[in-house]
Amino acid sequence: MDSLISTFHLDVKLLIAQIINFAIVFAVLYFFALKPLFRVMADRTATVEKGLEDAKKIEQRLVQAETERNEIITAAKKEAAAVMEKTAKEAALRRDELIAQTKEEIGAIINTEKEKMRAEKASTLKEIKAEVADLVALSLEKLLDKKLTGKDDAEMIKKIVKDVK
Repeated sequence: MDSLISTFHLDVKLLIAQIINFAIVFAVLYFFALKPLFRVMADRTATVEKGLEDAKKIEQRLVQAETERNEIITAAKKEAAAVMEKTAKEAALRRDELIAQTKEEIGAIINTEKEKMRAEKASTLKEIKAEVADLVALSLEKLLDKKLTGKDDAEMIKKIVKDVK
């Protein structure tokens, strides 16, 4: 070993001192630099993995929420269609009721007007008969050239009216 030391001009004391210095620097760097660095890297790795897991969970929740939204929309559309159908049926029933009510009112108005027309016709006929009787009496007076009494007048009018009927 002496030949090796003399060939490379090594000093054993210096070599041992350098090994001790290296061990001290290595220990200091290990405890104050590498160990905290490894801890930070492990925490960072855990954080990243947790973030990836959370992202997967969020994606699954998103898919589930989208499915639920589609189901809710489908149910709402069905309900809206049912409400529209019900409303249409109710509107048709209401329309039919209003039409029936209007027809009844029109029928009542027509009947009332028919009764009025019959009453007017009857009163008009009475007036016409009275006027015709007066005209007949006047024309008879002119033909006979004399005035008839009220009794004679009434008898003659009755006879003429019976003949006219």
